[in-house]
Amino acid sequence: MMAGKLYGMGVVVLGVAGVLVGCADTGSVKGAAQPTAGATAAKSLYDRLGGKPAITAVVDQFVANVAADKRINNRFASTDIPKLKGHLVDQVCQATGGPCTYQGRDMKRTHLGMQISSADFEALVQDLVAALDAFHVPVGEKSELLAMLGSMKKDIVELP
Repeated sequence: MMAGKLYGMGVVVLGVAGVLVGCADTGSVKGAAQPTAGATAAKSLYDRLGGKPAITAVVDQFVANVAADKRINNRFASTDIPKLKGHLVDQVCQATGGPCTYQGRDMKRTHLGMQISSADFEALVQDLVAALDAFHVPVGEKSELLAMLGSMKKDIVELP
């Protein structure tokens, strides 16, 4: 039961990460192809991010950041990390217009009773931002992602 609840917290953050990455005019992952002017509007966020390999790289870094974060890493102590990463990749992929299908639970049901505080939520967001920064995701995409995450906060956070 605890592992399922813990995995959901990560899913939220990554889902938000995917949305954040969506507004950029340029590719956001270092080494990804950079679209030309005018081509960006025609490409999905998924494509602009570099597809599933780039999303997977960001998810891997994000999960590593959370694992190293003493503020919240205990919440993931019994989590099936490979399963968590798979769900996060699928959620971001789907949210950004990719071909994946997220089959996890909704955020409200997943986090019910977990006693997640605003500080926990903010720590997770900071870990996500650090992962996006590691791959040079542009400011515009980060802003969009954070806006999406902010809209999910009401379904995740139970404590001030």
